Amino acid sequence: MDLGLRGRRALVMGASKGIGRAIAESLAAEGVALAISGREAARLAPVTEALRGLGAPAAHAFSADVANGADMDALADGAVKALGGVDILVLNHGGPPAGTALDVTEELLETWFRRIALSPIRIANRLLPGMRERKWGRILAVGSTGMVQPLPNLALSNILRANIVGWAKTLSEEVGPDGITVNIMAPGAIMTDRSVELATAAGSKTGKTPEQVIAEREKTIPLRRYGRPEEFGRTAAFLASDAGSYISGSIIRIDGGIVKGF
Repeated sequence: MDLGLRGRRALVMGASKGIGRAIAESLAAEGVALAISGREAARLAPVTEALRGLGAPAAHAFSADVANGADMDALADGAVKALGGVDILVLNHGGPPAGTALDVTEELLETWFRRIALSPIRIANRLLPGMRERKWGRILAVGSTGMVQPLPNLALSNILRANIVGWAKTLSEEVGPDGITVNIMAPGAIMTDRSVELATAAGSKTGKTPEQVIAEREKTIPLRRYGRPEEFGRTAAFLASDAGSYISGSIIRIDGGIVKGF
């Protein structure tokens, strides 16, 4: 499908694997020039090569740690220099460790608040002036269905991701007149390394294998399966395009129907 994105420029964070890579691949297939980031430089090089093969007119890789504010500044500036500007910003990063509300410590809150809230807001603020000047922009934040329906044993995620909900909704109202949309993409069970990690953590408490945990969870999903990363990526490409230009200030769930409310 041609979504009319050819000529646009995107920065996709956390794109060395999983959901982030799937988003970058979907944008590449639409002819978007890309800058991608991740903590491990060695993992990024083959991804940029793959993105060019899919149709990206340019693909640049930047090593950056979302926990480091200076890295975020350098990433934003590097992407702008490499691409000539950033029209689409995808805020994506690894999730916090599993645990109950009683497991949450002040140290954990401070560490993960920077990763989940401070750094994404920082890089968005650095790139928004260019979007506002051009009167076009897309900000997509990858979140979690825990933003809508708190997830058991993911207390830290439930607590901190709520900050991004408030920020994204407020920002969408402020920059809407400038032709910029701001949305949150909330994955349910998508088959990535993170899903296997969570299944392993859950199984360690019950003596079950990750495969058994995953099979049991699939029974609770109305579509009876985990989502595929490419399904998530295609949704992101739609939201980034003019076809999705009237969707803003929203949480879009890609969850197979597992959240009980609408």
